[in-house]
Amino acid sequence: METSTLMQFQDLGVAAVLALAAVGSALGTGFAGMAAIGAWKKCFAQNKAAPFMLTVFVGAPLSQTIYGMIVMQTLAGQIGEGSFFWGTGILAGLAIGMSALMQGKAGAGGSDALAETGKGFGNYIMVLGIIETVALFVMVFTMMTVA
Repeated sequence: METSTLMQFQDLGVAAVLALAAVGSALGTGFAGMAAIGAWKKCFAQNKAAPFMLTVFVGAPLSQTIYGMIVMQTLAGQIGEGSFFWGTGILAGLAIGMSALMQGKAGAGGSDALAETGKGFGNYIMVLGIIETVALFVMVFTMMTVA
């Protein structure tokens, strides 16, 4: 393969890590957002106060996009050194994105539970933090591997 073809593959990995992480964040915030809106609707229908704290569940998956950007910058710094990081970028982006997706689904459950009971916010946030840890591990371990 020509050098320009190799650079295109490297660029694919650099772009893929951010794109896949952002797709996961978009899906995760979408799932959590839909659940928060439904939970607020239930509260309004019952003339209960709608908890603003549900926005925390909606926003939680956004951080994985930042992790994708950090890994992207790390991979971009390695291009030109002859390394082939496109597979690393795709797999890391997929793992980070799945963490965001699942965090959004857990946030959806937390939204429903908090709106119904008004209790357990700290427990629900702990669950989201554990899921977030997967993305942090992927980011750190990927950076350790390619640096």
